[in-house]
Amino acid sequence: MPALWIDFESRSNCDLRSKGVYNYAQHASTEVLCMSYAFDDEDVVTWTPADQLFPARVRSYTGLIYSHNAAFERLIFWYVLQINFKLEQFYCTATQARANCAPGSLEDVGRFAGASMKKDHRGAALIRLMCVPPFKHTPDLMAEMISYCEQDVRAMRAISKGLRPLSDEELADYHVNEQINDRGVLVDVPLCKAAIKYAAAELVEIEAIVQEVSEGAIVSVRSPKMRQWVWDRVGEEARTLMQKDDKISIDKTVRANLLNCDGVPEDVKEIIQCADDLWASSVAKFSRLAALADDEDERVRGAFVFAGGAATGRASSYGAQVHNFTRKCAGDPSAVRHAMVRGHAVVPRFGERVTDVLKGMLRPALIPAHGRSFVVADWSSIEARVNPWLSGRGQDKLDIFAKGQDVYKVNAAATFNVQIEDVTDDQRQIGKVQELACGFAGGVGAFAAMGRVYKVNLPEPIARRMVDGWRRANTWAVPFWSELEEQYTRAMRNKGREFTAGRITYLFDGQHLWYALPSGRVLCYPFAKLEQDGISYAKSAWKPAQDAKEWPRARLWKGLACENVTQAVANDLLRHALRQLDGVVLHIHDEIVIETATPNPEELRRVMCTPPAWANGLPLAADVKVMERYGK
Repeated sequence: MPALWIDFESRSNCDLRSKGVYNYAQHASTEVLCMSYAFDDEDVVTWTPADQLFPARVRSYTGLIYSHNAAFERLIFWYVLQINFKLEQFYCTATQARANCAPGSLEDVGRFAGASMKKDHRGAALIRLMCVPPFKHTPDLMAEMISYCEQDVRAMRAISKGLRPLSDEELADYHVNEQINDRGVLVDVPLCKAAIKYAAAELVEIEAIVQEVSEGAIVSVRSPKMRQWVWDRVGEEARTLMQKDDKISIDKTVRANLLNCDGVPEDVKEIIQCADDLWASSVAKFSRLAALADDEDERVRGAFVFAGGAATGRASSYGAQVHNFTRKCAGDPSAVRHAMVRGHAVVPRFGERVTDVLKGMLRPALIPAHGRSFVVADWSSIEARVNPWLSGRGQDKLDIFAKGQDVYKVNAAATFNVQIEDVTDDQRQIGKVQELACGFAGGVGAFAAMGRVYKVNLPEPIARRMVDGWRRANTWAVPFWSELEEQYTRAMRNKGREFTAGRITYLFDGQHLWYALPSGRVLCYPFAKLEQDGISYAKSAWKPAQDAKEWPRARLWKGLACENVTQAVANDLLRHALRQLDGVVLHIHDEIVIETATPNPEELRRVMCTPPAWANGLPLAADVKVMERYGK
């Protein structure tokens, strides 16, 4: 099949980082500086609009167009050059890299594969000089830019040819993802702008509280002094929670744990709460949504990065970061919105703190167009279903789901030796923590961490009983984890041979440890090594330090292997559903949101609950709602 390899360099008064590629490509000031391209294995050549006609051979091309982060090239063709290549012609080599569990960055994927670990900063310098106002343009700089662009085409072509190509199904799923990106989702811009104003006013109040409570010792929670101030005033249990890799941490997870720890004095909790409020990501998200919204139709586009999740192929979110939206949602978002856009007081009517109110309005800031509604569906306990199904020995667990029983109550009944109908609310909550914490070989530590999220704080001996209780009730689990570990280790010791654990098959090709999913999709642990203390692999999501000699490596263990294959299969179910649906505007791991003028919840439920042929015997269920604003 013929291939056209292309890379653009452009400039614009529109800021690409803050406004996003869709706004950038449509901005009146955006223009192409040069286009470097090559057909198949031919030499790379460059077109410059200043002194050349656009090449007819490119304009009339009907085959696949290979680009790194191909949405950029596609939109430049469409909006700047007014050349309407079909979306299905574009093949994204960044997606190809991610599908092979490598970094998506062109520079990083080369270093990941063993090229020089040194970064070439000249390209970034050229872009700052020539592509960002005030533009600097000289013949020497232009010659250097052309050389840089041509080298990117050569690098992209070489890297793509060295990687496993996308399967036809993966490429089709990438195109589905791009259709969703092009459709975008409507943003309530007035609500976002009101939220930004409330956050700015709250900042002043927070800083005043911090200074008052700390008696002037801390003037800002952003100060490094805050970590030490907290450390000096908490007990041993809290200090244990703050220690991460021999360093004192006050990150989001630590703050949540400290706020639920008995060994933290109330004044210290107030400072921690102030820090949590100040660093609330929801505030930044409102700003980002407002900036990314199209000036004409106020839709945010390009939110989803196909195969962005390492080792699973799950999509990640860019710009709007919808995958990280809090699940907290206002009880009456219309009333809160009415108050916010008019500048009325929202505390204490709608929440104890302004940041709480804002968190609850983040999801409702996404709305359907006039005359349309959202149909929102999420799979019920999808990972808890996929995991035992993958084991090939978890039929008892699958029967619980097939019968529509409450799996959390079943866990609790087995743990506390009571009838399901006699399980109390508190016992059911423990059953929920058991299910969420223990499925991927989680032990007491995982149970304790998940318990803090759901306000289940138990002494270690009792927590251990809860873990043991879940494992007794799920007799498929421990053998499956052990089988995964045994078979991927055997694969590492027997190059070129396949070894199967449940419904997963491993193969080591001498460089990468591959695993095949029931759908036929393959993923890998790149550059895997069998070492004395286990298996290690290059972790694409980890960035190397400036003085690093090789890419950072991670350890493979049975719990991680189980989590990876379970989430990957859940993603295959999502991909299968998205192929069949029209009007999708959002997809968040186990959730799909459709915008439509004719809501049909049962059709969405049918699609999501009908497993593909490769998932025969997997019982699926989905909760479906019609909404006028995005919620939970």
